Amino acid sequence: MKNPTAEEKARQFLRIADQFQLGRLVTESPHPRDRDLSDTAKTDLPGALAQLFDVDKDVLSFYRRWAESGAAAETADAVTDALRNGGKLFFTGCGATGRLSIQLAAMWRDFWQRRAGDSPEAAKVFEKRAFSVMAGGDFALIKSVEGFEDYAQFGRKQISDLGVAAGDVVFAITEGGETSFVIGTAWAGLEAGAKVFFVYNNPDDILRETVERSREVIEEPRIQKINLTTGPMAITGSTWMQATSAQLCVMTTILEMVLRRLTAEAVGESVDEAAWRAIPAQTADALEARLATLASPATRAALAKLVEREEAVYRARRRNNYFSDRLAIDVLTDTTERSPTFCLPAFKKFDDNEAAESWSFLFLPRESTEEAWGHLLKRELQPVEWDGDTIRSLIGEEDAERQERIMRAISRREILRFRIGLDGLAHRPCRKGDTATAILTEEEIPQLTEENGFYRRQLENAHQSGAETAVILFAGEAGLGRVEAFLHKWSVPALVIPVTAPANGLLLEAPVRVCAKMLLNALSTLTMVRMGRVMGNVMIWVVPSNLKLIDRSIRYIQNFTQLDYEAACILLHRAIEYVTPRMQAGKEYPSTVGLCVIATRDNCPFEEAEETLLRELG
Repeated sequence: MKNPTAEEKARQFLRIADQFQLGRLVTESPHPRDRDLSDTAKTDLPGALAQLFDVDKDVLSFYRRWAESGAAAETADAVTDALRNGGKLFFTGCGATGRLSIQLAAMWRDFWQRRAGDSPEAAKVFEKRAFSVMAGGDFALIKSVEGFEDYAQFGRKQISDLGVAAGDVVFAITEGGETSFVIGTAWAGLEAGAKVFFVYNNPDDILRETVERSREVIEEPRIQKINLTTGPMAITGSTWMQATSAQLCVMTTILEMVLRRLTAEAVGESVDEAAWRAIPAQTADALEARLATLASPATRAALAKLVEREEAVYRARRRNNYFSDRLAIDVLTDTTERSPTFCLPAFKKFDDNEAAESWSFLFLPRESTEEAWGHLLKRELQPVEWDGDTIRSLIGEEDAERQERIMRAISRREILRFRIGLDGLAHRPCRKGDTATAILTEEEIPQLTEENGFYRRQLENAHQSGAETAVILFAGEAGLGRVEAFLHKWSVPALVIPVTAPANGLLLEAPVRVCAKMLLNALSTLTMVRMGRVMGNVMIWVVPSNLKLIDRSIRYIQNFTQLDYEAACILLHRAIEYVTPRMQAGKEYPSTVGLCVIATRDNCPFEEAEETLLRELG
């Protein structure tokens, strides 16, 4: 079969473009409070951090209103009833929300695994009741799966394969409220007899007017809606920031309330109803305190130093290694998001000699990669491995060949080639000029302060190799004091970013997870802003890997040129064709939006535009 040309692909998109022209959505709009972010970041990093954390206050403001509405209790009761009656719990999503779905299910299983000694029967009953349905399966946790979210049929298939049935609960999570894959999971859940909650971040009226598939879900009375409209993102359209933060706040609160009931029942106790209903307000207070810590001058000053360090490392073509355990899935989510958002090389497979070196990587304290994946997910790997006949039955012959090629690249075997265990260190050792950063919580402090602890060993090895080291620590005052005393006499000169996070009695430690997410988002975003991958607050290096992102890229090209939508679309597809060989080989390639803007501005071919783009980035 002859491959279509760039112009033919552009025409194909234009025929369905009205389904994906999403510029009217609030989550796609520029935020008015940080329009000058790229300029501020060049001259005043603490000030740029203040801008980002100020936008994060939108999340807290929304969350307080939601907490006061009483909606959490109603949803938590419905979930609890379903689980008591043998039901299962599904979290579905793609991209940022898919990674959130994996995180939520992992937090649920981790809680029961750690509880097994106190409530063995309850742990046995409830641990394996939570499932994640990520577009593209577990592979997509570490590297985006091209185009998978565009097919509602794939969503239906994935959740059906996991056995969704009557009496179950499905949380279909989509920041935009329009993602085909997630909508497919919602309909499949409803048809199976499950109770479905649709979780999204845009106003109902705009979605109704703009996207037919969204309107159908919103107007379906059997689907419960959880609207989390928080406003524009700090980086235009980058919904892995505030939108997903709001989802993390809300979903962890619902799970917290469910777990309070189930754990009390497991030991024959009753729940204090007043205290139970106060969980959202308690969480809001803790979140407010954590965000105030992040926004403090001391934390911003320390974090600014780490931004400058990572920028210097990347500009020198050196590497950054993260080490984490309790927060490993949070770290992985952030590092994975950098690739499609800022056009960075994705994590590199240990034996791939052709792909570009990953700018950042993550290692967990497990000897083998297979153990590390199980420890991270709190379960066995769940790849999507469909054969060609299955794919053709879902989407027809025309698109099957491309999806078969993609399917071969996301198998269990391919996931295990990302060596995130200690067996991967031999393939990516710290060297002179690199950085090594430990990211840990209070309970992990002994792994830093004690001889042969995981973090201590890795940072000492990195220091001896000539790499610079850093520690990001979320702990109470006493824990921070213990670490400060240790560092005072330690031989490794680590940069420390301490974040005050006292214990608050919340089982899932949601404020720490949200705080860690906001800090990591700020770190990665401002590093990329200073690398020239954001203009104002627009992510001009976005990778157009699905139909929504193609539309977003076209709109960005329009913003910086005088081209109309059709002309920008055709030019973008030519740019995609230009970079595709490098993209498929895992090599570095330039921003397609940037290529189009410069090629239009200078009236030059892409080869010259690429040289200009790299030169202007310094």
